[in-house]
Amino acid sequence: MAFISVITGIFLMILVLPSFNTLAQKNLSLDLLNPVHLLALLAITLICGLVAGSYPSLYLSSFNPVYVLKGTKLKTGSAGLIRKGLVVLQFTVSIVLIISTIIIFQQIQHVKSRELGYNKDNLIVMNVQGDLGKKFNAVKQELLNTGEVTNVALTDHETIYGGNNSYDFSWKGKDPHAQIQGRDFNPDASSDTSNIIITESLAKMMNTPNVLGMVIHEGSDNYNIVGVSSDFVYGDMYAKPDPLIFFCQPHGEYESSMYIRIKDRENPELAISKIEGVMKKDNPAYPFDYRFVDDEFNQMFLSEMLVSKLSRIFAVLAIFISCLGLFGLAAYTAERRTKEIGIRKVLGASAASVAGLLSQEFVKLMAFATVLAFPIAWYAMYNWLQDYAYHITISWWVFAVAGLGAMLIAIMTISYQAIKTGIANPVKSIRTGE
Repeated sequence: MAFISVITGIFLMILVLPSFNTLAQKNLSLDLLNPVHLLALLAITLICGLVAGSYPSLYLSSFNPVYVLKGTKLKTGSAGLIRKGLVVLQFTVSIVLIISTIIIFQQIQHVKSRELGYNKDNLIVMNVQGDLGKKFNAVKQELLNTGEVTNVALTDHETIYGGNNSYDFSWKGKDPHAQIQGRDFNPDASSDTSNIIITESLAKMMNTPNVLGMVIHEGSDNYNIVGVSSDFVYGDMYAKPDPLIFFCQPHGEYESSMYIRIKDRENPELAISKIEGVMKKDNPAYPFDYRFVDDEFNQMFLSEMLVSKLSRIFAVLAIFISCLGLFGLAAYTAERRTKEIGIRKVLGASAASVAGLLSQEFVKLMAFATVLAFPIAWYAMYNWLQDYAYHITISWWVFAVAGLGAMLIAIMTISYQAIKTGIANPVKSIRTGE
């Protein structure tokens, strides 16, 4: 049986591995001709076969032949505990995976829907190549003239990823232990190079009622604060916005990216084609290459989304395996109690009461699995969420949904066997039962 299982497993792996590679963005292969892999498969076969067969073989060999031949019923308490314990373990794992899947999904959606401080939709970014930065004013006007663009700007760093970090800034009354992060921004204002705009978080660090007009020093350079903007999220999507400073520099010196805001319409392809026409006209030596900011934003969650998808897959597999074990235990229990059930029906028990009698024991097992799974899932997910400064609070309803869902699946699994046993002919059951 172990050998057949391994062969079946290899066949299933051959079928699902291409889809798994696509999902995980990997290039895994079975490489069955590898001697190491062959030895591993042989070891798995032998270990599974020996472990699975050791208990019944030892159990049967421990029987006293005198009692067996006399027909004396043997005690099977330990065997029953092992069977029930395995079912409880399987469903405990399933419930933990269900809860984890829900919480991971909630966390990803929570972060993706948070207020970023800017609108990432209908926004494209492209690399500044050649003399595009020096010709920015003319290019910007041509883009606006297309009727498909609402605004254009230059920057030396892509906003969504971050900028330069520096601890050299100082101001009057600065906490010597405070650190800030600076992000350069290059609007078309070469006469404004000594002025800066800071974010709200930096203004709070300066601990003064009005920061406008204050001077920030960086070495021998002095910058006047002329405005305060709201914070926005960049770099680490799960963290709180860090303090930022926006600088003004002449065009054509430091910028590396150009942002283009297109109008919100149903056909963005038209806007892209017109933008491409302007780029080919003003920067013909370089290919037209652009990226949507919302696509880049989604790329920052690839690892979390992969974990979410994999957890869903493993949760389904765990539930499926658990249901197989539960169905087998239900069938075994029904077979062991065939004569008892037949007598109950002869004495007037209804099919519904018999089905309920069989289901009651398994409902208790599921309830016990739920009690075990809840603290394990909470502890695992609580510690996982602590890795993120911006995270959800675990809600009680997640556990309720997972527990009730697992209970419903369990009842559906055993209902077939319970109903089948409940409607069986009691005369036949008494004649053939133990």
